[in-house]
Amino acid sequence: MSPASDGTAPAGAGGTAGPQSGGTMRAWQVTAHGEPADVMRLVDVPVPTPGPGQVLVEVWSTALNFPDVLLSRGRYQERPGLPFTPGIELCGRVVAVGQGVGRHIVGERVVGTTVLPHGALARYALAPAADVHVAPTGLDDVTASALHIAYQTAWFALYRRAGLRVAESLLVHAAAGGVGSAAVQLGKVAGARVIAVVGGPHKAMAARRLGADVVVDRTTTDVVDAVKQATGGKGVDVVFDPVGGPAFTASTKVIAFEGRIVVVGFAGGEIVPAATNHLLVKNYSVLGLHWGLYRAKDPDLVRRAHEELCSLVDARAISPLVSEPLPFEEAPTGLTRLAAGETVGRVTVAPPG
Repeated sequence: MSPASDGTAPAGAGGTAGPQSGGTMRAWQVTAHGEPADVMRLVDVPVPTPGPGQVLVEVWSTALNFPDVLLSRGRYQERPGLPFTPGIELCGRVVAVGQGVGRHIVGERVVGTTVLPHGALARYALAPAADVHVAPTGLDDVTASALHIAYQTAWFALYRRAGLRVAESLLVHAAAGGVGSAAVQLGKVAGARVIAVVGGPHKAMAARRLGADVVVDRTTTDVVDAVKQATGGKGVDVVFDPVGGPAFTASTKVIAFEGRIVVVGFAGGEIVPAATNHLLVKNYSVLGLHWGLYRAKDPDLVRRAHEELCSLVDARAISPLVSEPLPFEEAPTGLTRLAAGETVGRVTVAPPG
């Protein structure tokens, strides 16, 4: 684990930050909307002070997410003012708290999501106190930083929305990606037969290592034909789709009677409308998942999911696949590779030295 910093914790929970207040730190900032490599600048900025209900976190590792790319492009549902520091997911240590936050949390090693414009591609980040959780002891800082968003997303998609059951079949698109790799592991935990769709031989190897029962390389094999063959023509019970576009269209062709397609995102860049007449004829469901809504609508369920995920970590049933731990200076490169679909598993970024 990362060593504690030399600074002392704040004297109370009245909203004053610790000794970092008034200082400066290195941070990446998005200065205009566009591709990360074009619009991100490395700058010195003041260390932020936590507001009411917020905590200041010393960043020990940042996990990159596709929303970081969309935020850079100005195409995410949230649009922070310019400039802003990206990085929505982290592992680190709480070093100060804002008004209304219990002081007991200071010093805790946590994982969670940040509040922009003070994201995690910096030495310190701000986060809502409700959106950080005690980090699992079974993961180091780099791996722990990649747990929260991907596995929460897969947990809610498969267990809450789709109600995945033992012995059902699960089709996972982009199975070697961030959320896809989590879905493969949680599908196996649920006792499902997992069919993984990937793009390339290197990603196929990763999906097999994750435990997928069948791996389909869409660059060399027709996905629809392969899935029908793997299921004996029955089709799959549940589809986990973070891609959209052709992936969603293929899913509608291989979904089984009373099957459930969970739409998680549109990483492929194309949104295909669902044909309601087709849903009726084939008797299947299309379900949406916006995991962030649960943080506001049912935070207790988010905490329960985190506890279950930590238990699975302790049991060594799940572990985030981190393929590229990058130095701080290479954060834009990591986001560029992520946007291009070139990465396997998760890409993490170390804090500035």
